[in-house]
Amino acid sequence: MPSAGLSRKRLATRRAISDVATRLFYERGFDQVTVDEIAAAADVGRMTVFTYFPRKEDMFFDLDEYGRVDLVMALRQRKPDTPPIETLRQFAHGVVEEKMPYVRFSPGSQLFFVTIKASEALKARARAIRDEVTALLAVALAESVGRSADDLDAYLASNFVVTTWCVAFIKAHEAYQGSQNAEEAQALFLKLIDRGAVGLNALLAGTPYA
Repeated sequence: MPSAGLSRKRLATRRAISDVATRLFYERGFDQVTVDEIAAAADVGRMTVFTYFPRKEDMFFDLDEYGRVDLVMALRQRKPDTPPIETLRQFAHGVVEEKMPYVRFSPGSQLFFVTIKASEALKARARAIRDEVTALLAVALAESVGRSADDLDAYLASNFVVTTWCVAFIKAHEAYQGSQNAEEAQALFLKLIDRGAVGLNALLAGTPYA
């Protein structure tokens, strides 16, 4: 998680760099903004930027690590009588209800998606993040039921969950773009999450995941 081992001052610097970078990306497009321009606008050195963000893309996807930590913690802290698949479904509902910044439907999130669509570099990084989260979730799922990290059922479940979440995100944001109604977008997102959970429970019936 980005906050691990970082002082309050360093966290503030990290956030300031990310905020400046995101503003520039939204204004001019990701590919048209250089790291030197971000450093100058944030009033820090180029190497300071790379200290906090190894890749330029990391400044755009700065909330990714927080989402990963929350996802894993949801499984590690699940109630013994709540199966992992249901835990993940409830997690989705919880982050929407709590209005977590990585699951939001707003003018800002709309700009986020528009910016990704306009950049091959960002689309490539988004695909890489999807694959990384899938692998991370597979291990967390297996761990949550006491199976080995290479458990095939966990791998199947992880791929299904991440695919469902990706579809739900995209379709909900498309709906928001058309209606500008956040509540409708949230409802569609959760409807697709719930539908995916029903399918995954049927697929993995008889395993400790369902």
